[in-house]
Amino acid sequence: MRHTRAHTGNRRSHHALVAPRLSVCENCKQSHLRHRVCGNCGFYRGKEVVDITARIEAKTKKQQTKEKALATK
Repeated sequence: MRHTRAHTGNRRSHHALVAPRLSVCENCKQSHLRHRVCGNCGFYRGKEVVDITARIEAKTKKQQTKEKALATK
């Protein structure tokens, strides 16, 4: 059954994209998604949840071992 343009438009009126809700971190004042850990400092609601420095160190160590393995080949 054919739908009129008005019927189609009414259905599509709810298809608009919505901007993400952002909050400001109390610790570092960076914006982050609500109800998520701050990606900059690792704090959530005033408590440290993720140790960012340890995570960065582990990432650099892994990258160095990877580069060393590629250099020996």
